[in-house]
Amino acid sequence: MFSITLKLMKKSARMLIPAGIAILIGTAFIAATFLFGNAMNDALAAQNTAQLGGANYVISPDGGKDLTDKDQDYIYTRTVNDFQLDRIRATEGVKDARASYAGSVTVTRGNKHASSYVITTAAKRTLLPVTITQGDQPADSNEIALTKSVADQLGVKVGDRVTVNSQAAQYAGKTGDSAGNTGDAGDESAQNADGTSSHDGDSDAASGASVSSDGANTADSGMTVRVVGLTDDPNGAYAYYGGASVLSDNVITAMAGSNDFGNLPVYLVYLDIDDASDTAAASTVKQVSTLLPKHFSVQSRAALVEESVKSMSSGETSITTIFLLSFGILAMLVAALVIANTFQVLVAQRRRTLALLRTIGANKSQLYVSVLFEAGVLGLIASALGVGLGIGLMAALCQSGLMKATGMTMRLVLSGPVFTVPMAFGIIMTVIASLGSARSATAVTPLEALRPIELTDTRRAGVVRAVISMLLIAVGVALCAFSVWQMSEKIAGRDSMADKQYSLVLLAAIIGCALIFLGLVLSATFWLPVLMRGVGALVALAGPSAKVAHANIQKNPRRVAATGAALLIGVTLVSTIATGAASAKQTMNEALTTRYSVDMIAAGTDMTGKQASEAAKVKGVQSSIYAPTRMMTMKDADGKSLSVLVVGVDGVDALRKVVRSDLSGVTIDGDSVLMPKYSAATGKDIPLDKSVTFTAGAAEAQADATNGPSGNDANGSAENGNGQSGGTQTLTLKPRKVDYRRIASNYAAVAFVDASHFTNGGIKADGHIMLMRIDAEGAGVALNDVFTNVQNVFSASAGVTVTGPVAERTQWETMINGMMALLVGLIAVAVLIALVGVANTLSLSVIERTRESATLRAIGMTRGQLRRSLAVEALLLSLVSGVVGVILGTLFGWLGSYMVFSLYGDTVFPFEWATNGVVLGVAALAALLASVAPARRAVKTPPVEALAEA
Repeated sequence: MFSITLKLMKKSARMLIPAGIAILIGTAFIAATFLFGNAMNDALAAQNTAQLGGANYVISPDGGKDLTDKDQDYIYTRTVNDFQLDRIRATEGVKDARASYAGSVTVTRGNKHASSYVITTAAKRTLLPVTITQGDQPADSNEIALTKSVADQLGVKVGDRVTVNSQAAQYAGKTGDSAGNTGDAGDESAQNADGTSSHDGDSDAASGASVSSDGANTADSGMTVRVVGLTDDPNGAYAYYGGASVLSDNVITAMAGSNDFGNLPVYLVYLDIDDASDTAAASTVKQVSTLLPKHFSVQSRAALVEESVKSMSSGETSITTIFLLSFGILAMLVAALVIANTFQVLVAQRRRTLALLRTIGANKSQLYVSVLFEAGVLGLIASALGVGLGIGLMAALCQSGLMKATGMTMRLVLSGPVFTVPMAFGIIMTVIASLGSARSATAVTPLEALRPIELTDTRRAGVVRAVISMLLIAVGVALCAFSVWQMSEKIAGRDSMADKQYSLVLLAAIIGCALIFLGLVLSATFWLPVLMRGVGALVALAGPSAKVAHANIQKNPRRVAATGAALLIGVTLVSTIATGAASAKQTMNEALTTRYSVDMIAAGTDMTGKQASEAAKVKGVQSSIYAPTRMMTMKDADGKSLSVLVVGVDGVDALRKVVRSDLSGVTIDGDSVLMPKYSAATGKDIPLDKSVTFTAGAAEAQADATNGPSGNDANGSAENGNGQSGGTQTLTLKPRKVDYRRIASNYAAVAFVDASHFTNGGIKADGHIMLMRIDAEGAGVALNDVFTNVQNVFSASAGVTVTGPVAERTQWETMINGMMALLVGLIAVAVLIALVGVANTLSLSVIERTRESATLRAIGMTRGQLRRSLAVEALLLSLVSGVVGVILGTLFGWLGSYMVFSLYGDTVFPFEWATNGVVLGVAALAALLASVAPARRAVKTPPVEALAEA
């Protein structure tokens, strides 16, 4: 029986090809997913251990849950001196030891500036985590090995001199405080969970101090050092920093704001131990361990690599693999619909053959097994080809070097699951999809061998399916309605389950949507053919070809429903994501507009008037003001101390040009100050007395000790006639409150005073701010371009940051667009398989209607008309399913947006015309292309031959 099955497969090979392609695409995606996960694990493990350089052992803190907070404090306050590096280096078997300390500095040459991440040097080059490509590593005082990118940016080469500086060094220089440096002890490659640097873009080895109090650019001050080498980071140890420069001990000490290398905080020390003999290495490790502070131990590199791989297998990469794998499973589910269609027609076509097999002794179980065996063979061959395709695609990706842009060098890593999981999934899904057809094969009786073949499937869908699908839809609608009700109650300020159990309410909405969708897919055999019939009746008025297409599409409602459902799945998901993304962008745009009163703000201690003039000329910047600033403190009517950014402006008219707030009837003079109604920190009303006193200098320094460094001159100024003395500046004014918001969210409030307070010496500026009103649409430019161009203007000043709703909106939209592109790209695999299903359905229909097509040709239907009828049939299948998917996806997207974004503001419910139009256009074009091959097959056979063969 198996040999007969293989012969039948060979005869029906052309019909099996589309189903095989669907399986191949799905299994290739699954295989590529596992390969991508393997490559990510390998790259991240290599990256996580790349900071070891050539070290084969590491001194690190002990892990364990039994460590108390006091123990943790002890661990992270250890200094270089605590590790007795000289004694460790003198220990027999220790070739070299390197204490790990890192931070950020500004490197200057002439009028060019660049930021660089810096690490400590080592006696031997092999112990460095970066490669010295030219020159040598720093060995003596005042030396640096620059990253090649920074060297190119500054135009320097080995032997040149550059100036390095940091905020910590400046702060220590002004205050004489060399303690309290807070650099990145130990973990040189520290990164946040989202992959970003754990430092602010303008932070240095220690945070806290700013440039000089008069606002002058201090980038030219600092330490002059000689460039002795250039570095590269081939292993991505500092990928998020663009590599790392190496500093000699005295320079990195100064950049940390300290005067003794031994006082730098560290908690990692890298060792190069002679491990030619395991016994000797163990002895060395034991001796080194006796020199360590408590809660520290020596661990081998091999053990660290093993831990890294283990953490990767249960961390972010496993989540990534599961996430991607879910789309592979979705693709296989869609492929199952295509496979089921194929085998239904195969069994229908072979009814006479199967009946003949029954007459010569084949029993029902043999026919059942025969169909499943055929499905298994098809699944095995297609899955094997899919695995091969997945490996080939991943190998091409690794060789292309595209992932280097992310800082990772990925390589092809094969594993058992790459082969077993996709093939098992492909075979199992194919066999499951053929179960219905196998049952149909067992219903064939020997008498059917004498009957004419009738391929049209006129079976009615089952009552059980109808009941189940209706129940699913009803429960889904109830869950969605409950979720919307609870969210509306929460928004209205009434008691709601969403107040304390928001995640459960959101989960109920997700489950509700899933049940509705599942119910609609299950019941597609009922409503989709009816919908097709209704639309087809209108299309049939277009002419004979459309009328034939309308008649043909009604002949196999179950197959039409299966094909339409496959496309419905993909289009609905794409439309849901597109609608959700559009709603997210518009809702957050509205929310940001109400939360900010200024479109874009640039602020920093080293901003210059020339830069402000250039920024004002950027296309899209409608108006702007450039003003001096000073961070000061004040007390509200309740006695609470607030940090306030005091800004000097030339009257309220200048402010009206950039601030989106009602400033009518407001004036700013020498005796008044314009204050916001609400605190940017708490959102609550700021209670004020009839007068407020702003303080800077000594009192500000005291506030810094409590609230964190503010970046201001703690020395204050001399007496200036405005009540300032003893290093303290004070200013008492009458407040006028206006509801403007979030000018600078780093401060509790931004206060506007007359600019004369800065020019007459009343307040000494420690920075500048530029407020901008943006009209990108009126200027005919993209909002993102305006933001980028303004950023470029201030790129030479490391201390200037650009914020505001435009900045946040740009970053938000970039993130959403990236996520949407990723998700739509992944779902496109399912859409592609569904379109293969459309082509498969048309091909099967042509094979079924060989006699019918020949008869139509014989009575006068031209080849062109026959082709057009198949094209119309394909368009009906794809567009009707696509339009339903767009409507359903839009509704799901609106519901999801309301559940998530109503927490941030009034939810916008857009219809994403562009994306939905593209999806429908692609579906229509693909359907037309899918009809080409079947149409050629239908018209190439002469009518007489077709009638004889049928």
